[in-house]
Amino acid sequence: MVELNRATFERMVDALNAVHGRHEGVRAAHARGTCAKGTFTATPEAARLTRAQHMQGDPIPVTVRFSNGTGNPLHPDRRKDGRGMAVKFYLPNGKQTDMVGITLPLFFVKTADDFLALQYALALDPATGKPDPARSIAFGQAHPEAVPGFTAVLSFVPAASYAQLIYRGLHAFKYVNAAGEERFIRYRWVPEAGVASLSDEEAKAMPERYLTDELASRIKEGPAVFTLHVQVATADDPTDDPTVVWPDDREDVAVGRLVLDDVTDDCDEMLFDPTFLVDGIEASNDEILRARSGAYGVSFKRRRPKR
Repeated sequence: MVELNRATFERMVDALNAVHGRHEGVRAAHARGTCAKGTFTATPEAARLTRAQHMQGDPIPVTVRFSNGTGNPLHPDRRKDGRGMAVKFYLPNGKQTDMVGITLPLFFVKTADDFLALQYALALDPATGKPDPARSIAFGQAHPEAVPGFTAVLSFVPAASYAQLIYRGLHAFKYVNAAGEERFIRYRWVPEAGVASLSDEEAKAMPERYLTDELASRIKEGPAVFTLHVQVATADDPTDDPTVVWPDDREDVAVGRLVLDDVTDDCDEMLFDPTFLVDGIEASNDEILRARSGAYGVSFKRRRPKR
């Protein structure tokens, strides 16, 4: 079992580079993205669950970065890939807090050890420039909990728009309300415009950065809107294992509305970290959540080494 320390986080980023290649000045994963600005307004139900400042109903300015999952910035938007949505909230007291979601319904592994083994299995073979299928198969056989994640990846279809995908936080967080009541939740962003995709033939005809172009065109015509939902855990639901999906019958609460009405190019160098939290929201004891935070910090420092 590896310790969650700087050396481990460096190894995680090195492992991602072995899969996607090392590209100076960009993230080790989710290298290509586009940014938007807007406001988030919590529903009255949000304050019942958490005392966090951005969940009390006042409009909160936000910056959002949408991205492709790959760490190779040269891969075109039409590539079948997971997508990301990172949100930074600017609170009235001057603090910031982040939420980070992806289009996978669950993660592949639950420990940093297994994350490193997964990246080794997916690493490019120098002789072929492609992953070795035998390594991937062996990893899946040794880690059956990863199979649903692999299955989800195989079902990816080309995205029609960043604004028409569901993005999930995957990890559990503890919400604490003004009365001190505690609940574990998982969050997801649901597009008001509905979910849409392209056929393979339609995607092939699209330009390299069509998702970036489409978002800019969409917002010129009107805002891109998402509803923030949280799924509330019961005592039976694991809060430290992102490879397990909670049952659909758990309480589901719409806790806010995100309205994006402007595009921007000033967020690509920002650090979005799902553990940048404020009073009223706490991280769960999820090893991957904590490891992601550390790896994000390493990647952030590497892409801006002279600053």
